[in-house]
Amino acid sequence: RLAGRRRWGERRAAVSPSSPVRRSPVLTFLGAAGTVTGSRFLVDTARARVLVDCGLFQGLKHLRERNWAAFPVPADSIDAVVLTHAHLDHALGASVFTDKGALLVSHELERTYLERKGEGMLKKAVEFGLSKEDMAGTRIVLPSISVSERLSLRLDDVTVELIHQLPSHSTGSTLVLLPRQKVLFTGDVLFTDFHPFLGEGDIPAWTKTLDAIQAMDLEVIVPGHGPLSTKKDVADMKDYILLFDAKARELAAQGLAPKDMAAQLKALLPKRALAENMILYS
Repeated sequence: RLAGRRRWGERRAAVSPSSPVRRSPVLTFLGAAGTVTGSRFLVDTARARVLVDCGLFQGLKHLRERNWAAFPVPADSIDAVVLTHAHLDHALGASVFTDKGALLVSHELERTYLERKGEGMLKKAVEFGLSKEDMAGTRIVLPSISVSERLSLRLDDVTVELIHQLPSHSTGSTLVLLPRQKVLFTGDVLFTDFHPFLGEGDIPAWTKTLDAIQAMDLEVIVPGHGPLSTKKDVADMKDYILLFDAKARELAAQGLAPKDMAAQLKALLPKRALAENMILYS
């Protein structure tokens, strides 16, 4: 646990360390709600600011331009950036905030992923719909705090729990819970209304993680991509990836080419945004 950490008394002059002032955290979606890119969620209270994920926007120009848009709060007011995982659209904007003193927190396997593959992601940015100009100034920073299974992080009046169940979307995919508020950030364990990226996934373990979410006492579920969600969305996600996995195995056993497999899967699966490209990519 980390308590009483820097700056909030400075940046919120009306609030002193002994002040009883409290308010419910305000959650702001800064990406990923209407697009499968740029996952960023700001948790803001009277005494602390935490950013859950800090990804880059990719693809169409109007999305990529959001990487250069003014951030809604000063960078030096962010106390911590908590990563659900280390993919480009969740992690590669972190240096803006760590340079100003924010903690960077992730699962230890995601730290290793950044250490081993981070520079490669920068070099291959064009494959992810980003130009050299888009990536100017972007650099890899490694988390200063890592977790193996579970970590409770207290930043003044915000308690954030990082929970790693099993490998799912990625080996170190981590759930981020605000326990007092019963708010869960799933990262890409949950895609709502979008086809998920499955290329690095462990389907059997992924479904167990979705089952674990079903067992939690929650009021708000924030997916890695998509709108605010419910446990029905969690159940739909489980059904979707199980169906995808079963049908993909059947089609692969028939010796079909990936393009032909993708066409048949698209016809079989429930409709989800970006399925046209993401099914083949997965």
